Amino acid sequence: MKKFDLHERLFDFAVEIINITDNLKATKAGNHLSGQIVRSGTSPSLNYSEAQSAES
Repeated sequence: MKKFDLHERLFDFAVEIINITDNLKATKAGNHLSGQIVRSGTSPSLNYSEAQSAES
């Protein structure tokens, strides 16, 4: 059975999200969108790590 390294893939995804948002324009709309994208794009990695350490 092949093991998928989901934690590593989610971490790489979060890094890419941060790199993408760094290239958005520094306007009011750009700042708002980049904040939303960073929050939603980096949370899966953190949620996965939290779920892996859950006891039940």
